[in-house]
Amino acid sequence: MIMAKASEVKSGNILRFNGELVSVEEYIHRTPGNLRAFYQAKMRNLKTNKLVEYRFRTDEEVEIARVETSDYQYLYDDGEFFVVMDNNTFDQFNIPKSLFGDTARFLTEGMNVVVAFESDEPIMAHAPTTVELEITYTEPAVKGDTSTSALKSATVETGVEIRVPLFINQGDRVKIDTRTGDYMERVK
Repeated sequence: MIMAKASEVKSGNILRFNGELVSVEEYIHRTPGNLRAFYQAKMRNLKTNKLVEYRFRTDEEVEIARVETSDYQYLYDDGEFFVVMDNNTFDQFNIPKSLFGDTARFLTEGMNVVVAFESDEPIMAHAPTTVELEITYTEPAVKGDTSTSALKSATVETGVEIRVPLFINQGDRVKIDTRTGDYMERVK
């Protein structure tokens, strides 16, 4: 932990605030009329994902967490955890599935993920924003039915069901946005 003045905080910093780790999403310096200046902060709790708003005095002490973020390779699912490997040291770590949120359903073995640690404790994890997955099941396309923007259900190799255009067939590879679960395009 690094003690700093509120004036040294930037958006993107991880702070220890009321005993919890929070990510600073928005940080604005305000000087209202003839009142004292302050910093208006919007922070997201890393464990509960709740948004917290707080006003810091300019000379207030804050704790900035030392966070190390690195690329890891997803190896396999182990119950409540995903096992990932450091690409440089080949050390393996158990990362709670909850840190990945909804994006966890699109992970496949060998995929690169980003994990942030604060003093050997994983605090954040991100899957890639887009993934390419194979369609394992979908109804066959109807010939000539390609002009409309109608969608049909399809199952990808991770078992997740998504909505795809009618021209997508079983065996096709598609690009998916992991944040929304939406189909983006067919991969050639």
